Amino acid sequence: MYFRNVIGLHDVKQYLIDSVQRGVVPHARIFYGPEGVGKLPLAIAYARYLNCSRRGADDACGECPSCHKFDKLAHPDLHFVYPVVKSKVSDEYLPQWREFLSQNTYFNLNHWLNFISAENAQGVIYAKESDEIIRKLNLKVYEAPYKIMIVWLPEKMHDACANKLLKMVEEPPGDTVFLLVSEDRENVLQTIWSRCQPLHIRAIEEGEMTTAIQQRFSLEQDAARSYAHIAHGSFTRAIEIIASSEDTKYFFDLFVKMMRTSISRNIRAIRETAGEMAGIGREMQKSFLLYTLAMFREYFISNLKEPEMVYLNDEERQFGDRFAPFINEKNIEDFNDEFSLAYRQIEQNGNAKIIFLDLCLKVTVLLRK
Repeated sequence: MYFRNVIGLHDVKQYLIDSVQRGVVPHARIFYGPEGVGKLPLAIAYARYLNCSRRGADDACGECPSCHKFDKLAHPDLHFVYPVVKSKVSDEYLPQWREFLSQNTYFNLNHWLNFISAENAQGVIYAKESDEIIRKLNLKVYEAPYKIMIVWLPEKMHDACANKLLKMVEEPPGDTVFLLVSEDRENVLQTIWSRCQPLHIRAIEEGEMTTAIQQRFSLEQDAARSYAHIAHGSFTRAIEIIASSEDTKYFFDLFVKMMRTSISRNIRAIRETAGEMAGIGREMQKSFLLYTLAMFREYFISNLKEPEMVYLNDEERQFGDRFAPFINEKNIEDFNDEFSLAYRQIEQNGNAKIIFLDLCLKVTVLLRK
């Protein structure tokens, strides 16, 4: 991945390039921002540029030995840490990780976990990963100017792992660079966060997104602009919308079923819907809850009659024509609180059947407000 593969964010890319050319290379950076905006490809492009032996004015050369090894993500001074399952360490999934990155530039945790057939398991950076990180970084730089450790989603790091790494992140061995890539800064251990130089990566500009969609999917400008607007700065979201992602369609159908059975007060139907939600994998459950929170936001905003502020596809918008009035100032905060609580409970391995049944019953009450 090169800087040119990252959509938009020209000022951020120029800032990183200028800092390298000035010799200002912090020992630990954390790239943070919303999902799907290109934080990980940006971090990899930055790592490539740091170790390129013939850096250009706006990108790595692509021809030196270092760049050739980065093409295969097989540079001996480039290391990755990412969420895995079955209490393993990242290196045990390294072949799959390289294959996955070779096929995908913009993706999310769900995509990665599906790729490794995680099923119901949640992605975690386990405690024993810290020993591997320390071992690797205590080795001498093999052949490049910098030894680079990229940690994707440090918010998924077990506390024991994070605490063991504090001194390493604060005072790494010479010529070592940590690059952390986070989508949930609130859940990154504060002591880790405070030892890194933060760099906020904003949503992709709509014009840049429109152009990228046109080029990738050969769409007319108006259609590309519509998709870019709905995606709201996330190219991952744009890909899912255009590809008519089965997950997104399933989430919408399940959301509609949940709302309709709850408002009907049919206890048998409510139990069946709660059971269906409890039967999908935990990562899918978490994604569904996040999708539902987004829907509540969109339907609440749509009541303000400001279409430019609403990010819904045609099917979601049509359902909202009748449903949106049920989401109002009397219940929007309660909806947000209850679904956020359910998300945390699922993340903590709570009993999904109890959580979703309780949630459906609460929705029944809230929709009456």
